[in-house]
Amino acid sequence: MSQEPALSPVVRPAQIRVLTGPNLYFSRPAVAVTLDAGPALVADAADFVGWQRALRVRRPAVGLPFSETRALATAELAAALVRRAAARITTRLAAVARPGDDDTVIVAFPFRHRGTAEVFAEAVAEAFAAVTARGTTVGAALAGIRPALAGHDPGETVTPLRPGIPVVAVTGTNGKTTTTRLIAHLIRAGGRVPGWSSTDGIVIDGVEVETGDWSGPGGAARVLADPTVQVAVTETARGGILLRGIGTAANDVSVVTNISADHLGLLGVHTVEQLAEVKSVIVRITKPGGWTVLNADDPLVLGMRAVSRARPWYYSTDPDNPHLDEALAAGGRATTVIDGVVVVLGHGLDPTPIIAVADVPLTLAGSSRVNVANVLAASAAALGLGVGKDAVRRGLATFAADAAHNAGRLNVYELDGTAIVLDLAHNEASLASLLEVADALRLPGGELGVVVGTAGDRPDEALHAMGAMAAVAADHLLIAAQRKYLRGREPGEMERLWRAGAAEAGVMDVPEADGETAALVRLLDAGLPAGSVIAVCTLESRAEMAAEIARRGGSEAGPTEVAARVGGS
Repeated sequence: MSQEPALSPVVRPAQIRVLTGPNLYFSRPAVAVTLDAGPALVADAADFVGWQRALRVRRPAVGLPFSETRALATAELAAALVRRAAARITTRLAAVARPGDDDTVIVAFPFRHRGTAEVFAEAVAEAFAAVTARGTTVGAALAGIRPALAGHDPGETVTPLRPGIPVVAVTGTNGKTTTTRLIAHLIRAGGRVPGWSSTDGIVIDGVEVETGDWSGPGGAARVLADPTVQVAVTETARGGILLRGIGTAANDVSVVTNISADHLGLLGVHTVEQLAEVKSVIVRITKPGGWTVLNADDPLVLGMRAVSRARPWYYSTDPDNPHLDEALAAGGRATTVIDGVVVVLGHGLDPTPIIAVADVPLTLAGSSRVNVANVLAASAAALGLGVGKDAVRRGLATFAADAAHNAGRLNVYELDGTAIVLDLAHNEASLASLLEVADALRLPGGELGVVVGTAGDRPDEALHAMGAMAAVAADHLLIAAQRKYLRGREPGEMERLWRAGAAEAGVMDVPEADGETAALVRLLDAGLPAGSVIAVCTLESRAEMAAEIARRGGSEAGPTEVAARVGGS
């Protein structure tokens, strides 16, 4: 009896991602394997059809080389190969695949044992390369799967966390951190101990215990490991979902703030529709008895209702949004603003008032429409968790848009009649929000200075658009040159894109400063007239800028000062 030939392990996957929780592909742990698709994308059609037949591909489209049809066909070819390879080790295995970046495909399959999954992934990569690049028959390539796994260490059994306390998962493009922080604050106002994780760190009952980006499953695990925590609030970012999966098997409340173009062109996500699919994972795993809190003003967010088994809780700043009635008809709830008051709607019930928008400091006297929406989302999540209405009202009245409560998000300072707004405006939507608030704070006769800057992991089109937006709004525009956070870009590359956007808006002279603080100092020294506003896109230097403002005699503006400026503009 002849032995099956072993494949030489000469080809390695471009990347193996072990997803330890629910993910884009499955609602359980999975492995995502990035394969070199180049040879398949240019292969002769007859050869491609032969591979499809040998692997029993059910949808045998081929398409032209490098066409979208060919990319999709190559992805399906990879998924079929995984299924057939699993059969060689006498197991049935689900597999899905999609086109990736730079002539790759990403194929994913669920697993239980980490070691087996990684060894199997490498064997699949070798088999795929053998067929598509080296002309090996499908049968011969698959014959090497069993020998490749012989004697391997199965490794640890991976299971997602199943918390014994309520979990809130928050995602979206903008507003995630603010909403996460506010939900935690409302939970504390209701008398329970929250722990929350986000891109800014981990906070347990109001005390920061870790700094840095903890928006992945590690952040959720760290929060859930603290025995004092009674409710976990987890910010769930795109990168965490794609690279590691979600940290819990399910959640009790999911919140999706919005979907807009951000981080596109990375990890196989090229469109806002694909981005929405990634972020919808938290909605898919919300418990049937829980709540999905969805932004009814965003069609892509509303579409996530189709993948949810939980009860809908929609929110909108427009009380006439027709989708609010859809949630009520489905046995859900809605949160909106009627006559300047945050209210909760229920089917057949009168609106339940919570608090006047003007009494919520986070809204900056109602001038920040984005934060009004965040207030609606956080209120819905807290109420859905059982926080009482009075506690929600107290929490909303005591959460300010300042560095203590919401660092780096629309923090307002005053210095000799000039307002300075520091905000992590990292994409077009957040820059639009910053400019809206800055305009509301500008007093008659005042001018607007804008410092534009962000990290390099944004598309060229987004940086160009940000330059144009800032140029249209600003009387004085400066670029904060980036020396860090280039994210693969060449020094000066982003500055050129911002200037090109400004030029398109008709602003040709855009000076550059060495970083955010230097740009702020130049505008402060420029002698802007009383009533002016300086809006700074701050990525890393907010503490340094706050210190500079204090050194000059300025201070953070409280809700009363903010309201006075907004009312006087």
